[in-house]
Amino acid sequence: MRLIHHGAHQGVTGSCHQLFVDAQRSLLVDCGTFQGRDAERHPNQEINFPLQGILALLLTHVHIDHVGRTPYLLGAGFDGPIYCSQPTAELLPLVLEDSLKIGFSRSRRLTANLLKQIGRMLRPVPYGEWRRVVPGIQIRLRPAGHVLGSTIFEVALPDDRIVVFSGDLGATGAPLLNPPTSPPRADLLVMESTYGNRLHPPVEGRRQLLEDVICKTLTNGGVTIIPAFSLGRTQDLLFELNQIFLHYEAQRHCSLLRKVDVIVDSPLAAKFTDVYELMSHHWGDEGQRILKIDDQPLVFENLTTVGSHGEHLDTIRHLERSELPAVIIAGSGMCSGGRVVNYLKRFIGKPETDIIFVGYQAHGTPGYYILRKGEWVQLDGKRFEIKAAIHQLSGYSAHADQADLIRFVEGFEERPGKIRLVHGEADAREALTRALSARGYDVD
Repeated sequence: MRLIHHGAHQGVTGSCHQLFVDAQRSLLVDCGTFQGRDAERHPNQEINFPLQGILALLLTHVHIDHVGRTPYLLGAGFDGPIYCSQPTAELLPLVLEDSLKIGFSRSRRLTANLLKQIGRMLRPVPYGEWRRVVPGIQIRLRPAGHVLGSTIFEVALPDDRIVVFSGDLGATGAPLLNPPTSPPRADLLVMESTYGNRLHPPVEGRRQLLEDVICKTLTNGGVTIIPAFSLGRTQDLLFELNQIFLHYEAQRHCSLLRKVDVIVDSPLAAKFTDVYELMSHHWGDEGQRILKIDDQPLVFENLTTVGSHGEHLDTIRHLERSELPAVIIAGSGMCSGGRVVNYLKRFIGKPETDIIFVGYQAHGTPGYYILRKGEWVQLDGKRFEIKAAIHQLSGYSAHADQADLIRFVEGFEERPGKIRLVHGEADAREALTRALSARGYDVD
């Protein structure tokens, strides 16, 4: 059994792992885009490894650092089946259509043909059922709790060995997702380590912190900017904001709260939210509980969705002129592109602006430098002075922290034979290696 990493072994992004089931045949797990500092080390996103003998592609979830190189994989000649969960199959065309416009091709015809080809290759698999890939090789999917459709893959090999790929594991307390569950056993566990060196603050405090910043926005008439990935983080924030507004409406502690506009400036996020609502039967316990009393927990009175680029520019001009309080959720989550950059360029130099980071900021991205609270940041090649207040609400992280990761490992019925840590910076991998090794696990 041989495992080769084509990304996210010595870094966080570009996840792509090739498991050889014998001397000639293999499975490919994810095929993601390099971002931030990883992209500097891997500037060419094209496939640079042979495809002979790859039986199938297994997609753990649809974040771009796990699926973004799939078009290049097809362009290099791969035409095998793509196994994933049903929600991932629904979301993947939306994610790839957006990324194709940006980094692969602006040709509508080429994009349409690629999406049709991917549609023919997709093989959605229900959670919890063994599915044969070829004789002697089976896979089973478990929820990973990271984003809608995220998956832990169990791969059963002809010699009865089992390899488990964690994908990205979710943090405790995600309101819209089922938590990850550990498989019974693994001869090899390939596990992410993004937050392997830290613990998230208690989930109970994150909503209060968000409330505090919103009330500050109301008081000073400023703008709160939340860079967020269109998938997962945006829907979690909408769910939480709706609960905040309902709470204050009931308690009447902040009666002006309805006067703050919540703006989701991402057509893609709006499409993802539609899929989230369509797939609400995959939501976790808290989401199911709220659905019993609110059939649209991702939609509320003071929510505005911005569509076209013209509407985007009009919204920025309106906010500048009106000086009315507003909360803006826009991509990209690491501020490396997308509409959030225009908001940052206009408002990051104002002291009444608040910027809330709710997710991981990879080294080398503008979000990373803003979060470090330096005097300036470079956006679109220009320097912008930072006068805004910077906040990090890591309680909203979609990634498991060290305690969650250890809990996942200890949840196996049989101790994993070997653990390979991926998808983490060196300090995170090293800290998690020490923690697991101290508990007697074989980690490399």
